[in-house]
This record gives sequence, C-alpha cells and structure tokens, in this order.
Amino acid sequence: MSTFSLTWIVAGLTVTGVVLRPFAWPEAVWALAGATLLVVVGSLAPSTALEAVGRGTDVYLFLIGMMLLSEIARRERLFDWLAAFATSHARGSPRRLFVLIYGCGILVTAFLSNDATAVVLTPAVYAACKAAKVRDPMPYLLICAFIANAASFVLPISNPANLVLFGNGTMPSLLHWLSLFALPSVVAILVTFAALWWTQRKALTEDTVSTTVEVVSLTRQARLAGLALCVTAVLLVAVSALGGDLGLTTFLAGAVTTALILIANREGPGDILRGISWTALLLVAGLFVVVEATEATGLHTLIGGWIVQSAAQSVYATAFASGIAAALFSNLANNLPVGLLAASALHTADMPQLVSAATMIGVDLGPNLSVTGSLATILWLTALRREGLHIGAWQFLKIGAVVATPAVILSLATLIIVGPLTSLQ
Repeated sequence: MSTFSLTWIVAGLTVTGVVLRPFAWPEAVWALAGATLLVVVGSLAPSTALEAVGRGTDVYLFLIGMMLLSEIARRERLFDWLAAFATSHARGSPRRLFVLIYGCGILVTAFLSNDATAVVLTPAVYAACKAAKVRDPMPYLLICAFIANAASFVLPISNPANLVLFGNGTMPSLLHWLSLFALPSVVAILVTFAALWWTQRKALTEDTVSTTVEVVSLTRQARLAGLALCVTAVLLVAVSALGGDLGLTTFLAGAVTTALILIANREGPGDILRGISWTALLLVAGLFVVVEATEATGLHTLIGGWIVQSAAQSVYATAFASGIAAALFSNLANNLPVGLLAASALHTADMPQLVSAATMIGVDLGPNLSVTGSLATILWLTALRREGLHIGAWQFLKIGAVVATPAVILSLATLIIVGPLTSLQ
C-alpha cells in the first residue's frame, strides 16, 4: 500500500477516534496514537513531526495561560461570587438567568476567546445553577458551548483559528475587521440565541430559580484573579491590534497571576498544575502532526487550485460554498485540523479575502453542529465531566442542527452583502 493511502487511512481513523471516542478513551489518546502511527508508517519523518508540534506553541501557551487563570479564579471562589451575582439578578426567573449567562458568554468569548468561555465560564455557570437550585443545569451550560463558537469572530482574538486562517500578513486591521465581521457576528449571536432559546423553551418555562442565594465574600485573592482576567482581555485586544503573539501574552498573564496568589496564600503550585487539562495540549499537538501529514500529500494545493478556479467565475458563490464546506468538514474532522488545512490551501494562491473570511466563519461558527466540532467544545465537555455531567453526541447533534444551520447560512449571507461595502473581495 502506498504512503499516500496509508496517510489518509491513518488520518481518517484518527479523526474518527477523536470524534467518537471508542472505549470512552480521551480524545488526546486517539490524536497521539494517530500522530505516532503516521511516523511509524513513514508518512512523516520524526523531525518533521516534531516541527509540526512546535508550530502549535502559540496555541499551547494561550491554553496554559487561560487554564491557569481559570483554575486560580475557581479556587479563590471568584466563580461562586459571579454565580451569586447572576442568580440574585435573575430574581427567580429562569429566563432572566438564561439571558444573563448568554450576555456573559458574549463578553468572555469576544475578549478572552472561545476557549476561555469553555474553560472559564462553564464552571461559573455550573456554580450559578447550583446556587440557584435549578433542576437541570444543562440548558444554561449549553450556552457556554454555543456562544463560544457563535461569538468567536467578533474580534481577531476571539478564536485562535482566526490567527491561523489570517496569517502570513493577511490579517485585516482591527477597524477593517470590525467593518467586515461586526454585522455577521451580530447575526450569528442573535440567531444562535433565538434558536437555543427555542430548543430549551420547555425547561425555561418549567424550571425554577431560587431567590435565596448564599452570600459569597470576594477575597483579596479573588479580586486579584478577576482583575487579572480583565487585564488579560485588554492586553489581548492591544496585542492583537499590534500583531503580537497572543499565546505568550496569555501565558505570562496566567503565570504572573498564579505566582502572586500562591505567594499570598503561601502554598506550592502542585494543586494548580493538577487542575490544568494537559490532555487538551496533547490533543492539539497530535492534530498538528496529522494535518502536517495530510498536507504532505498535496491536498491543500489541490483545494487551493479548485477555489481559485471557482472564484474566477464568482467570488460570492465561492465564498458561500467555502464557508458551508468549512462548516461541514469542521464537524466531521474538528475545526482545528480543518482550519489548519484551509489556511494552507488559502495561502497557496492569491485568494480573494472574501473567500478567506467566509471560510473562517465556517470554521468558527460551523462546529456548533457537533459536540466535537471545535477545540472549545471539547474543552467544554472536559469541564462538564469534571462536574460529573455528560451529554451524548446524538443529543447535542439534535440541538446543534437547529442552532447552527440558520446561524451559519445567515451569517455567510450577511458577510457576502457586507463584503463589497468593505472593499474585501
């Protein structure tokens, strides 16, 4: 059997393992197994595989920094304080609590990234549900999964995939980004809210929210953790505007905050480090290797050629088709490898930026269809498991089909209308 065939067989089995998790093994196990097997069968030299792992450094640093901030905030009961705040302002209304959580999700995703929403907001929402004594926390936890993708192209920093797709000097300026993506983002956020509300309408009607909430004192360390999250958000926007490395900035913010609080508490870092989901980093590393192997087969060049030929006929039709294709394949194979492959394909030729923008929306928003469509949703699943909760792939898919389909179509349509007005063709 040729190396070409072996590469695609192993890549297909790897993606299947990540998505379906046979034997209930973690996603990272299948990603690492696939990456190792690709080296064994000769699809990649060991040195090339290590280089592929190294290309994910900015993502690893970003995730570590965000998970450090999240763990510190959780340990210092900042989440408990936020939960009490949200529950008290809900004033006994499950619908008002739903809206409050959705609004928080928009802010966290836009300014701290979709991965932060999965890692930081999910525990806070679970704490809010416990404080509010709701019968079923899942309708509120689903917000974290869906808004993490729906609001992930408000700003360049809202999703690491944005930096992957708009790399090599093709990233629009911050003002140009807003002029292009502001309206599609609003459409995605509003349509996702309406569809998710409709799918959860029964629970929101029948549920009850306690008006008696435990008063949680905000300690000095908790205030420091909250301040660190706010400062990190400001820094990420500034660094993004200047074209700097987001990963290093986030890592330094998390490391400095952790060090200050550990010193104040006079304790070691062991418990904090054990709270980090290291398997998420292994998953990302494995997927980088798998994408490197598939790129070696020349697929990205072939896809790039097809897009260029299609765009010569109609940029707008090509943009819409590229966005839909990116959304579908992101759900089949996870948006991280699809985003990396799409970036390689789009950078092989002088591609219209409208096509790149539509592809990015597909990669960012499309994963709301399936439970393993994006890294953020996988991190959300990890957060749920930590609290002893579970949602099946089919259960999520039934909701995702209702939520993601209109949001993707209407956001792409809005982009194609807005695109000519921003001179991004």
